Amino acid sequence: MFNYIARRILQSIPILFIVLTLVFVIVRVLPGDPAVAALGDYASKEAVDALRAKMGLNAPLWLQYLRFLGDLCRGDLGVSAISGYPVGVQVARVLPHTLELTFCGICLGYLLGIPLGVLAAIRRNSFLDYFNRVFSLLGLSVPAFYLGILLILLFSIRFPLFPVVGAGDFSDPMENLRHLFLPAVTLGLLMTAYITRMTRSAILDTVREDYVRTAHAKGVSERVVLFKHVLRNALIPIVALGGLYAVVLIGSSVMVEIVFSRPGLGKLMVGAIKQRDYVTFQSVMVVYAVIVVLLNLATDLFYGVIDPRIKYR
Repeated sequence: MFNYIARRILQSIPILFIVLTLVFVIVRVLPGDPAVAALGDYASKEAVDALRAKMGLNAPLWLQYLRFLGDLCRGDLGVSAISGYPVGVQVARVLPHTLELTFCGICLGYLLGIPLGVLAAIRRNSFLDYFNRVFSLLGLSVPAFYLGILLILLFSIRFPLFPVVGAGDFSDPMENLRHLFLPAVTLGLLMTAYITRMTRSAILDTVREDYVRTAHAKGVSERVVLFKHVLRNALIPIVALGGLYAVVLIGSSVMVEIVFSRPGLGKLMVGAIKQRDYVTFQSVMVVYAVIVVLLNLATDLFYGVIDPRIKYR
C-alpha cells in the first residue's frame, strides 16, 4: 500500500507543477502593477521602481519563475506586498477554518445524500422519489452565496439561533460549532443534492445487474441484497464522482466564507485580489492546488475500502 501511495503522489507532481505554472503566469498577466497597487496611484516613480526591485519584478520572467519554484521547495510562501507579513503565517492562521468547513460540508453531504438517494431508488416514482428529485435539482441550481443568505435570514435574523460573523475559537468547541453550523449546512446541502442524485442513478443501474437477480432468485432477503450487493457496488461511482464534486465544493467555500464573514483561504484570496497582492494570491492558489491533489488521492485510496477487488499494486 505504501508503494501505491508513493506512486500516486509521484503521478500528482506533474499535475501540481502545471497548476503552479498556470498560477504564476496568470498572476503576472493580470492588468495593473503590484507596486503601484501597494503604494497608491500618487506614489513617485522612484518609490515604485524601488518597490518593484525589492519585490523582484524587474528580473526576467524566467528568473522570477525559478525563484518562485525555489521558494516553494523550501516551504517559503513569500511576504505580502501589502501588509509586509509572511504569507505562510497568514495561511496557517486561516487554513484550519477552511479545512474544517470543507470537511464538514463533504461529510454532511454523504451522510444525508446516500440515505436519501437509496430511499428514492427503492421507492421509485413515489412521492418521496419526486421530492428528492426536486430537492436535488434545486440544490444543484441554487448558488452557494444565495443559499447562505437564506439561511442567515431564517436562522440568524428571523430566529436568532446562530451567529453570522466569525468562526469562533477552537478552544471553545461549542462556540466554534455554533459559528460553523450555518456555513457547513450551506455547503452540506449543495453536496447532499449532488450525492442524492448520483446515489439514485447508481442504485437504479445496479439493481438491473445479473448478480442482483441471482441473489433474489436464491431467496436472499431484500435488506441483504440492498446493502451487501447493490449499495456496496453502487458506492464506487458515487465516491468517484463525489470526489470530483468535492473539488467544486472547495470553490464554493470561497463565497460561503465571504457571506458569513468567516476567516479562511477564500476570504484571504479575495482580499489579495482586491489589493493586487500577487504574492498572497499565488500562495493561496498553491495551497488550494495541494488540497485538491490530496483530496483526489484520498478518493483513490478509498476505492480499496469499498471494493476489495481493487488491489494496491
